[in-house]
Amino acid sequence: MITVPKVYSIKTTDKETLEKWFRLMTIGRAIDEKAPNYLKQAIGWSYHGPYAGHDGIQLAIGQIFEKQKDHIFLYYRDMLSALSCGMTAEELILNGISKATDPTSGGRHMSNHFAKPQWNIHNVSSLTGNHTLHAVGAARAIKYYGEKAVSISSQGESSLSEGYVYEAINGASREKLPVIFTIQDNGYGISVPKKDQTANRKVANNFSGFKNLRIIHCNGKDVFDSMNAMTEAKRHVLENGTPVMVQANCVRIHSHSNSDRHELYRSEEERNYVLEYDPMAKFRRLLLRYERFTEEELAAIEEESKNILKAAHKAALKAPDPDPNTFDQFVLPEPYISEKYPDGIHNENGEKKKLATAINETLKAEFRHNPDTFIWGQDMANKDKGGVFNISKGMQKEFGPKRVFNAPIAEDFIVGTANGMSRHSEKIRIVVEGAEFADYFWPAMEQYVDSSHDYWRSNGQFTPNVTIRLASGGYIGGGLYHSQTIEGALTSIPGVRIVYPSFADDAAGLLRTAIRSRGLTMFMEPKALYNDPKAATAIPDDFEVPFGKARIRKAGSDLLMITYGNTTHMCLEAAHKLEEEGISSEVLDLRSLIPLDKEAILEGVKRIGKVMVVHEDKVHSGFGAEITSTIMEEAFEYLDGPVKRVGATFTPVGFHRSFERMILPNAEKIYNAAKELLAY
Repeated sequence: MITVPKVYSIKTTDKETLEKWFRLMTIGRAIDEKAPNYLKQAIGWSYHGPYAGHDGIQLAIGQIFEKQKDHIFLYYRDMLSALSCGMTAEELILNGISKATDPTSGGRHMSNHFAKPQWNIHNVSSLTGNHTLHAVGAARAIKYYGEKAVSISSQGESSLSEGYVYEAINGASREKLPVIFTIQDNGYGISVPKKDQTANRKVANNFSGFKNLRIIHCNGKDVFDSMNAMTEAKRHVLENGTPVMVQANCVRIHSHSNSDRHELYRSEEERNYVLEYDPMAKFRRLLLRYERFTEEELAAIEEESKNILKAAHKAALKAPDPDPNTFDQFVLPEPYISEKYPDGIHNENGEKKKLATAINETLKAEFRHNPDTFIWGQDMANKDKGGVFNISKGMQKEFGPKRVFNAPIAEDFIVGTANGMSRHSEKIRIVVEGAEFADYFWPAMEQYVDSSHDYWRSNGQFTPNVTIRLASGGYIGGGLYHSQTIEGALTSIPGVRIVYPSFADDAAGLLRTAIRSRGLTMFMEPKALYNDPKAATAIPDDFEVPFGKARIRKAGSDLLMITYGNTTHMCLEAAHKLEEEGISSEVLDLRSLIPLDKEAILEGVKRIGKVMVVHEDKVHSGFGAEITSTIMEEAFEYLDGPVKRVGATFTPVGFHRSFERMILPNAEKIYNAAKELLAY
């Protein structure tokens, strides 16, 4: 075991520092004990995870943090850590009772989640340990920009059971990133004892084989041992640039939270035992035993702390409550606005480019436009290969391996570190291949969902500026995990823009807008059209397509087909066949699903009267159901028949081409459905 230098001790630490620590610990414990009373009085703090027993390590976490330089990601039990970082007692109470002036979220997020984004005390969600990935992403930015700073992830030992926490630690080890993983081990994950989480008594030892990762064990109940461990951890990271894991042995004196009753699973003997190891009481005894303070001096600090708490309490109670009428603010940030192409339409003639070429060239153009743009994903930066479909071909050669690189086969890691890296600076723009195929994206859904409400949850203080690319859909004979399209599920989650181009020019224009916009965008690419000549178009070099602007690909008057992606071309084929029979069909290419061009849809319905909604995804619960419902609610009186939906069957997509033909929509199925509707 490597010895940690003893920088701090009861004998050598100056009195001013000891007084500061004692004051912080006293104020923190006073709030910790008062928090449940707010709930009893129906004032707030409906969730409180008491930290008593973690005092030493939490004080140390905050003391090594340098605001506006380091980045820190606290978890729900980190009250003293937040106070030690510099947050005030009033700010902690504002969060606990969900006031509008709460610096974490203005009352939008759960109590006991403390943050101050302007100091780099980041807003995190309740998803256990997922901020570990964000801390790694922030550390990647620190390393890239050559800063002498650290990223700190603070969490309980049970969070290490999560797969994405493993991904984060593995990634930090592989990339040699300046991150400190602080593990506060109190022996329980709610009521689940540690022995049911891991075979190792010290969970950090599960990671002892990781190259480049130093592990430090400390007594998290002891102020000095904790301060020495965290000070050494930061020194090591700053000097070596490699990650450190600090495992702090703590005790949990109280229940997991105010909704938990630990007497149901902890014996009276155990509960009495942890009370005897109260870190606050031990620290106070040491100050007296070594005559660093007198009883009167400590009593005066304790009285001062009571007064600070009393004043903070009164001020917080007077603070305004959140305005419920602001519920729909900060769902999505304002997008980049195109001045030259306000409708996303051009009249350019010339060389036609394929959809794959359009995406590749737009990525390169945006990387030249903004040097703080990055891209990573699986299998996308190996010599001349640029992903399964060569979309990123040539990018690493031009922009280098620090901006264009491979990620592990870990979808959560890909998306989570994008969220974290984007927190470093507003100028950063990140593009990730969320998975090699859309069907493989599901492991990243934790990060997708978490990222979707970052903007709302932080009260508009942070939004991940990330574009997620997914090769989507079938018609390639791919079968399961290679031929599904998943927008029907994704569109049910607010806070993400979702676009789905059908032609090369729209792919280029939407991608440019997505990268330049603030916020999270899901960019779905119909992979069957990557190199299909029918999707090729001329493309202006600066083309931009606004979000929420549909495009009429063929005008008509007898039948309206609303579509996007692969089926746009099938609708056009069916429409031309109908035209030979004297039937005029209009094909409306949505291009953007969220936001949706409802105005264009309703205008077409009112003008034409007979409507089909066509998409590749399953009819059952597909996005077409939302479009159809909107039409029925807002334009029913203009319909000349029921809205007809055409899409895939409610089955997986099979591998054999005959299965694919039976399951997925095609031009013939669309034509037949159109004839049925026209005959109504």
